[in-house]
Amino acid sequence: MRYPVILTSDTGGYVVTFPDIPEAMTQGDSYDDAMEMAKDVLESSLDFYFEDERKVPLPSKLKKGQEYVELSPSLWAKVLLLNEMLSQRLRPADLAKRLHVRPQAVTRLMDIKHNTKIDTISAAFTAMGKTLDFVVR
Repeated sequence: MRYPVILTSDTGGYVVTFPDIPEAMTQGDSYDDAMEMAKDVLESSLDFYFEDERKVPLPSKLKKGQEYVELSPSLWAKVLLLNEMLSQRLRPADLAKRLHVRPQAVTRLMDIKHNTKIDTISAAFTAMGKTLDFVVR
């Protein structure tokens, strides 16, 4: 759930890009500002994947010492959920039927700005024949 970033020193600040999410580009006047902006632009870019119903590229392996932006566990779970739905060619309405909920509930579930209980996301995976697991490292 850690997306690597590339920080490039620029006149008076930093330019931030994401090798795995090419749409996500930003800049900041300082390192801290650039990293804060990076988190915002990554989440905004992920929202476009959800809106367009496109598979979200998973993060590549971090190189030693490489900077990154870490997604919250619930946002990461939603990314995995979207990718699984697309892999199974499952429409939100189909998932709603499997969960025995109204389609609006799945719309909220797939909204990255909406706070969703992890149990609800886990139930969606179960409805698709999958299990949401956590690993402590």
